[in-house]
Amino acid sequence: MNDETQRPAATIVTAAPRHEPKPADPCVMVIFGAFGDLTKRLVVPALYNLTRTGILPAHFALIGVDLADGTAESWREHLHTMLESFVGNTSAEFEVDKIDDKAWSSLAGRMSYVQGDITKPELYNKLADTLAEVQKKQGIGGNVMFYLAVADRFFGTVVDRLGDAKLTHQDEGEDGKPRFWRRVVIEKPFGHDLASARALNAEIGRSLREDQIFRIDHFLGKETVQNIMAFRFANGLFEPLWNRDRIDHVQITVAETVGVEGRGKFYEVTGALRDMVPNHVFTLLAMVAMEPPVGFDAQSIRNKKGEVFTAVPPVPPENAVRGQYGPGKVLGQPKKAYREEPNVAKDSNIETYCAMKLEIDNWRWAGVPFYLRTGKNMASRLTEIAIRFKEAPHAPFESGPAGPPPPNWLVITIQPDEGISLQFEVKRPGPEVVLATVRMNFSYSDWFPKEPNVGYETLLYDVMIGDATLFHRADMVEEAWRVVQPVLDAWGSQKADFPNYVSGSDGPSAADALIARDGGRRWRPVTSDTEHKA
Repeated sequence: MNDETQRPAATIVTAAPRHEPKPADPCVMVIFGAFGDLTKRLVVPALYNLTRTGILPAHFALIGVDLADGTAESWREHLHTMLESFVGNTSAEFEVDKIDDKAWSSLAGRMSYVQGDITKPELYNKLADTLAEVQKKQGIGGNVMFYLAVADRFFGTVVDRLGDAKLTHQDEGEDGKPRFWRRVVIEKPFGHDLASARALNAEIGRSLREDQIFRIDHFLGKETVQNIMAFRFANGLFEPLWNRDRIDHVQITVAETVGVEGRGKFYEVTGALRDMVPNHVFTLLAMVAMEPPVGFDAQSIRNKKGEVFTAVPPVPPENAVRGQYGPGKVLGQPKKAYREEPNVAKDSNIETYCAMKLEIDNWRWAGVPFYLRTGKNMASRLTEIAIRFKEAPHAPFESGPAGPPPPNWLVITIQPDEGISLQFEVKRPGPEVVLATVRMNFSYSDWFPKEPNVGYETLLYDVMIGDATLFHRADMVEEAWRVVQPVLDAWGSQKADFPNYVSGSDGPSAADALIARDGGRRWRPVTSDTEHKA
């Protein structure tokens, strides 16, 4: 595509007046896994951002729980060191120009630490005492958010122990409503297959009501993901096109340039499918495919998302492809093979890439294939939803020297460059009728101020106000596992011919064959370069 076709043309015509967000409830947040990677890279930076922007409630306290020896002071220093590493670090999830010392001091001054073994009941007695002390000191009522930033094998244990210690109990007033709330945030993976997801739901359901459980997926904290609903349902232009009559197929790509990055032990029992598809990738699928909700409350939106998963038949193994990266170069840097990574078996059968085709058996999407793919050590970091429209029923330009015109694409880019683009054909200036492919681009960074954000800010705030819209419900989790279970079963019993794609490539050739067998379709290039996005 020529540079002359790249000129963006967009103007904010009107904008609703900015309003102050609903004040978050005063609360204590308890983080299990206080010294862990997730806490220091994402959760605490998000709390820092909420403090900096004035959204964190004035009456708030943070308690860290971990097995590591430490004190509140050593925990603060550990977190501050991590925060400083983000300054000017363009490769980090959270890049800042400088640390706001006032905001950090405000957050750090509300931190406490409890050391102990999360599997032992005595820890929870210590935690109960610390909670009572902190609540009295900070003037906070009984509201508590428990955040499980621990390995998934401990999810059920921690919830059981919290229940045994009465820490998840919510006293009810005379009106039958809780006088205060107790909420538990659970990270992915929520189960490893359908059976384990059902078992975990049943286990935590013994101590918690469904409205107390917030199954978090940080993809839903990204502005572009949330904007999909606004884009679809606030614009009369697009919704009439959003169906089987106008759409040929949909491609959803989540490509990473990183490998397992020292997480060999985790990845050897997880793999790309479990790690990404039933959660992140299916989150994007639901946002694209859901029916219009009757309202924008949590129940209405989650009902419509749940209907999408219910309408997806289990994926047959022949409609899925797996891959594992070998040596190569990613962005010019040499990369070793997955089997050469630390804590990875030399004959590992674990996939670092997967692609699949699925369909949605409802009126809107009948006959429209959805192609999903995700992988590590790929050519570029890119998360996008690409919607290809059907060709015009009669194209008088088909007999021209260039052949039929390229298809129209609508592309929603989640990362790294958040935005939306629409590709279509126009006549190139001149005496002859020659087509040119052009694209209209909307980029968030061009029109809205960019704030440092790790994707957890909105989600943590929503937990504090009790809004479950962006969190997964038990039935949604189980339905997602049901869809991919046949593939998991097949891959678990069959040896793969690995490695089968070069680090720095677009993935294995088998994935190209998967999409090509449906009338010669092709994957879009895995690149964040705007010259090749459409």
